[in-house]
Amino acid sequence: MAGGLTLKAQDLHFSQWFNEPLLTNPANTGFIPDADYRLGANYRNQWSTVMSEPYKTMSIWGDAQVFRNRIQSGWLGLGGAILHDVAGASSLSTTEVYASVAYHQMVGYSSLLSVGFNTGWVNKQINAANLKFPDQFDGKFFDTNVPTMVVIDNPNINYFDMQVGMNYTYFPNSKTYLNAGFSVQHLNGPRESFFNTDPAGYSDIISPRYIGFINGSFKTSDMVILNPMAYYTIQANASELVAGFNVQYNLSGDGEQQLIGGLYDRPGDAIIPMIGFVYKNIRMMFTYDVTTSSLRQYNNGNGAWEFAIIRPGYYPEYNGDQHQSLCPSFKN
Repeated sequence: MAGGLTLKAQDLHFSQWFNEPLLTNPANTGFIPDADYRLGANYRNQWSTVMSEPYKTMSIWGDAQVFRNRIQSGWLGLGGAILHDVAGASSLSTTEVYASVAYHQMVGYSSLLSVGFNTGWVNKQINAANLKFPDQFDGKFFDTNVPTMVVIDNPNINYFDMQVGMNYTYFPNSKTYLNAGFSVQHLNGPRESFFNTDPAGYSDIISPRYIGFINGSFKTSDMVILNPMAYYTIQANASELVAGFNVQYNLSGDGEQQLIGGLYDRPGDAIIPMIGFVYKNIRMMFTYDVTTSSLRQYNNGNGAWEFAIIRPGYYPEYNGDQHQSLCPSFKN
């Protein structure tokens, strides 16, 4: 259903925001505390129990450190991400392609300052054939045989988008790591509308989205690393907070195999348990959003499930052994 004459959608998001680093903050590009480069993929399936066509969000991304031997106490990060989302019966689809760059500079021996920028192309398409409009409502039902006066001028739109961000990292010893960042999406105020003109009282300019996060890593023993973290974003009148922690457990003794368990909370919306596994250089994580809001009476608590896989790697000249990790590791 489309209320009035507006068709809007929320920004794409993942509960595992920490496994979508480049779009959480472009300053994360090339900020890889325990590797030289990495590749990742994410998949989210949302509201499958209350919608005939659930929201499906997919992404692939990658980044790498460059010029590490040419810049004193610093380096550049280069990366990119592709996202695709399909939402609802109208098959509202979103495709986003971003390229990002960041600069990282050591400050003393235990701090790192990072700034980053990304720019990308966004495409949105909608299938109006499955939509129902207010002038088709007869008081009880929507009659799709009644012609609607609503005309979607542009069912296929494109625009450019920009984001900027910065991070600060503190790692005083091999057992302690703290990282915090802030970024702004839609910095250029792109226009997003399927209509040529704005309906009265509405604006099709995308509001800036502000994102802040903080996370830590604390090695409590040779077997356990604790990772508390929190994420907050606000855009116009909508906001989201996700906070929690995960624990890494060293299964093999050398860090080659790890079990990860965690619990996160999106207050007023969902509790998010997490389970993960690390095998050599491959990290896999699975989360499930258990609905706690009033929507629970309709979906029986079945909100969304999400999967992420990350494959870090090392340049041949380092051979995986000479790379100094900035964060606590079982391999140190």
